Amino acid sequence: MMDVGLTKQLDFEDLVQLPPELTPVVCYDELLNCWIAEQSKHHSDSSLLRAMYYAYGWPYFRLGLLKVINDAIGFVGPLLLNRLISFLQQGSSNIEGYILAFALGFTSLFKSFLDTQYTFRLSKLKLMLRSSIMTIVYHKCLYINLAERSKFSKGEIQTFMSIDADRTINLCNSLHDVWSLPLQIGLALCLLYTQVSFAFVSGLALTILLIPVNKWISGLIASATEKMMKQKDERIRSAGELLAFIRTLKMYSWEDLFMKRLMERREMEVKHLSTRKYLDAWCVYFWATTPTLFSLFTFGMFALMGHSLDAATVFTCVALFNTLISPLNSFPWVINGMIDAIISARRLSKYLSCLEHKYKYEQRSLEEFDKDGTDANGNATGIIFRDASFSWSSRNEVGQSADISGISLGISKGLLVAIIGEVGSGKSSLINSVLGEMNLTYGFVRSHGSIAYVPQVPWILSGSLRDNVLFGKEFDRVRYGEVLEACTLDVDISKMIGGDVSYIGEKGVNLSGGQRARLALARAVYHDSDIYLLDDILSAVDSQVALWILHRAILSPLMNRKTRLLCTHNLQAISSADMIIIMDKGHVKWAGTSASYFTSPYSNICAPDSSNVLSSTPLEKGNWKSSSNGKQSKLPLDSDFIASEQSTESIEVELRKEGKVGLDVYKSYAVFASWPVVIIICVSAFLMQASRNGNDLWLSHWVDTSTGTEYTRFYLVILAVFGLMNSLFTLARSFSFAYGGLRAAILVHTKILDKLLNAPVYFFDHNPSGRVLNRLSSDLYTIDDSLPFILNILLANFFGLLGIAFVLSYAQILFLLLLVPFGYIYRKLQFYYRATSRELRRLDSVARSPIYSSFTETLDGSSTIRAFAKEELFMARFMEHVSLYQRTTYSELTAGLWLSLRLQLLAAFIILFIAVMAVVGCHRDFPINFGTPGLVGLALSYAAPVVSLLSSFLSSFTETEKEMVSVERVGEYMDIPQEDLQGSQPLDLNWPNEGQIEFQHVTLKYKPSLPAALNDVSFRIAAGMQVGIVGRTGAGKSSVLNALFRLNPICNGRILVDGVDVADVAVRVLRGHFAVVPQSPFLFEGSLRENLDPYGRASDWKIWEALEKCHMKAEVESAGGLDIHVKESGTSFSVGQRQLICLARAIIKSSKILCLDECTANVDTQTALLLQSTISDECKGMTILTIAHRISTVLEMDNILVLDHGILVEQGNPQDLLDDECSRFSSYAKASTM
Repeated sequence: MMDVGLTKQLDFEDLVQLPPELTPVVCYDELLNCWIAEQSKHHSDSSLLRAMYYAYGWPYFRLGLLKVINDAIGFVGPLLLNRLISFLQQGSSNIEGYILAFALGFTSLFKSFLDTQYTFRLSKLKLMLRSSIMTIVYHKCLYINLAERSKFSKGEIQTFMSIDADRTINLCNSLHDVWSLPLQIGLALCLLYTQVSFAFVSGLALTILLIPVNKWISGLIASATEKMMKQKDERIRSAGELLAFIRTLKMYSWEDLFMKRLMERREMEVKHLSTRKYLDAWCVYFWATTPTLFSLFTFGMFALMGHSLDAATVFTCVALFNTLISPLNSFPWVINGMIDAIISARRLSKYLSCLEHKYKYEQRSLEEFDKDGTDANGNATGIIFRDASFSWSSRNEVGQSADISGISLGISKGLLVAIIGEVGSGKSSLINSVLGEMNLTYGFVRSHGSIAYVPQVPWILSGSLRDNVLFGKEFDRVRYGEVLEACTLDVDISKMIGGDVSYIGEKGVNLSGGQRARLALARAVYHDSDIYLLDDILSAVDSQVALWILHRAILSPLMNRKTRLLCTHNLQAISSADMIIIMDKGHVKWAGTSASYFTSPYSNICAPDSSNVLSSTPLEKGNWKSSSNGKQSKLPLDSDFIASEQSTESIEVELRKEGKVGLDVYKSYAVFASWPVVIIICVSAFLMQASRNGNDLWLSHWVDTSTGTEYTRFYLVILAVFGLMNSLFTLARSFSFAYGGLRAAILVHTKILDKLLNAPVYFFDHNPSGRVLNRLSSDLYTIDDSLPFILNILLANFFGLLGIAFVLSYAQILFLLLLVPFGYIYRKLQFYYRATSRELRRLDSVARSPIYSSFTETLDGSSTIRAFAKEELFMARFMEHVSLYQRTTYSELTAGLWLSLRLQLLAAFIILFIAVMAVVGCHRDFPINFGTPGLVGLALSYAAPVVSLLSSFLSSFTETEKEMVSVERVGEYMDIPQEDLQGSQPLDLNWPNEGQIEFQHVTLKYKPSLPAALNDVSFRIAAGMQVGIVGRTGAGKSSVLNALFRLNPICNGRILVDGVDVADVAVRVLRGHFAVVPQSPFLFEGSLRENLDPYGRASDWKIWEALEKCHMKAEVESAGGLDIHVKESGTSFSVGQRQLICLARAIIKSSKILCLDECTANVDTQTALLLQSTISDECKGMTILTIAHRISTVLEMDNILVLDHGILVEQGNPQDLLDDECSRFSSYAKASTM
């Protein structure tokens, strides 16, 4: 792999193969079994840490034994050094000197091998843990129902996967260190006692005094971290919400609003981050000055006790101080890491302890169902409810109220059941209760057989269209063809460049709303299940397609023997139903046959407008002939949408840079941190190292020149001055570093957020939100936290190495001979290694993105996955992603250890060289003497830590380069295309004053390679007119709005509003002057008042008035008024209610131009008619553009535009067009049941 890395850019197939024990399947089974055992023992008090102990405790303890041997060998070095210096002081020339010198070299050689083995085995264990925790978190997401999941926000669950999993694994390092570091410290102190008797107590006293201080600081750091993680969850959730609805957000011109919301969250996060960073700086300061102060206090005390210092004592002590530095320095980090890991493990345990969906019926006896398994006429029952009540809150929430209650129903097999009722009456909840997505609080529910489910907001997978229909089932060409025809997808596919293997982007971005609904239906029909739960699928398509789907799919032989529950407002469907259930405020108000429904007092809920009912005979596709030009227009109307009306490979593959991380990346980071701060950091780090080396050189000078105790005070004062300087420079370094890192973190986030919010819509169509979110979560976390930390270590190591090289050259002149070959070998090694390690880190980042993307996608569609019982399929897919991620990390690990071993061997050779040279030089008959015992002692005590410093320098350098990849990745988003925010035409506040719109020869393409979505379209809408836009799929209806709102730039022509060319107006100003109700209603988390009037410009009276006009006043009053909290994505309201709230928002804005993109699709007929009259009455004087599926919604308008393939084929008054037998519009109307 390393050889390949030198010659070309590495790819996934070049990586090292995973050993069997690291494969995700093995790891997952291991931990899952232990977790299940833990849950059966401790129930709600289950702990993930205990389960980890059951799974991996024994191999972990075996590693502990290896660590004991490794640590013990570390202390052989200083003892051998003591003997060697004593030998040099005596100046004897026998063989003992050579034995000691070689023993010293070989000890450090042996330790190198042990070190590498320990790290390798520990890292493998961490990898096993990582994949098992990731897969078990994903498993939980697949198996817990929506009600149980409501305890956690989406952002929180995403953080479990992206951050908490990694932090829990770090416990592996911390746990062994917690006992090993005190052991090392204890051993070092015992050996110190043998050298300087009780003098070391003064140094130790200082160290022990600092321990409670550090413990207190650690506690503060832990609480700041916990608060920071909470804010981070919130920020990532908000960012996810923003990315999911970016198109709608831009139509509303709310970028500044969301920027402000996110910046507030970020400010809170940074507040806790800065607390943490400055406390960290104190930690660093205390631990960095400890060694210098320790030596000062110890030697000072020793001298004051009347002893004279000799080289053997001093440098054995210095070597022991050096072995002490590392354990003392790392101890606070170990404690912090441990605290972080325990906090994260607790968060994960809480999530993993949620009850799972598959156990929902276990406690009910099956006899109860079999006893009731038939109805009064002896028919088999498909679904049965017995006095059932359900709640959307999780089971252990106190005082949960039932959202639907007292349901007793028996639904026979093979019936078509229409569930009707007003907006928010509990129709979708009834379907979710059958799926088990709600918690059963009382009674009994049972369904018989397999289930297929189509949610109200269709869930589309990123992948090919065929994958979406098959959904893991094997391909049956005949059924597949029938299903596509029944759902009218065959025509859409024939227009796509790649046919049915065309790539569909995340959440179906490159399909229209109607296509998404039909694709979700096709998936359900293809699965040939026993029960179909269809949540309002007919409202996303226009009346012609709805009729086709009803007769060719729902009532056809494909489905007619199955039990079908259909939430609907469609009159045709209600007339065709065998049974009708009327829902009202969470209760079944009435249930019976359709014949008895039309004579019941409730029949007005979905009453037809009798004047408009046309024949309801099923249509043949051939009947949809367009009379104009005699062309056959096979496909009925449907809402078109966006990015590419023809789906090409629209998602770009995530790019990764090649070669080394450029100098410009480091420069850009320095600019973020600010150059003056960078200079202060470097200077203080240099002076800190210089004062420390000066301290040691002064010691060796003292040892060599003084024979008694006469100048003790003078030597001590100078030593103290060095100690004080070292302390001051350390303080300067640690605080300037904390400040610089924070400044960079704040600036990077502000800049990337600004760039993302100003990016055009097509950028988000080509980049899945998981990829963008990865930049805002993982990469930003690196820049916030681990990058400054690792840079700090790198800098300390760099100056430490310089100091060592200087001292060694000064003390042992022959060391200079070694420098050249040594430098050459070192350079070769690191060049050979870095070429591969950089690519591995980039591959690692690229392999991580699909894990988060698929996790986010699964979070959105978990209820669909459970309904189709496809949990195993998705688990297997996720395992593949994790397996690739494991391979990249494993390859990275082995490459790192390959290098580390070679560096340690080099360092062992240096020690051997210096020791042998010293022995050679001390021969009395040898012509050159290589330094005094003091300098030789200094050289050897400095050569010992070269091992750790060299490998630490390279690993911190490589690690910095890897972490810099995050700056590079975030930097890529600093150059994304931006919308034109400056306009040449200033507008007055009341523009548009009239609302006159004119399109002049407008052509719009979504991509140069695609056909025009609007082709030379010209029309003029007079002020105050109400205009309906109709047409088939891909006709270009939504493209008219896209062009008007400048969501996509037009190729030629111009659009005038009140005589002003919209291309000359600043894009946000333009959108801010129009009112819009989008196709997918958007509510963000916050109060209802914020959602309706985000800028706080309207009075309460005006808001209530708007809600009343939209028939939502009573609902809002009963829910608790304008200050009620709206959950993420508005899930506190049904889809229909969300559309009504969005309409109220548009009425409050009161612009002269109102655009409605199919805004009454998800509401019942009654409400739709009421709204239509509201819009006609309340919006007099406004120009209204309505994209419509229901022909009835446009019949009362002043004008109609009929589009086909981006060409305006017809326009005129709806009544005139209806009277013209040959018009397109009249052919649509004939087919429609309105």
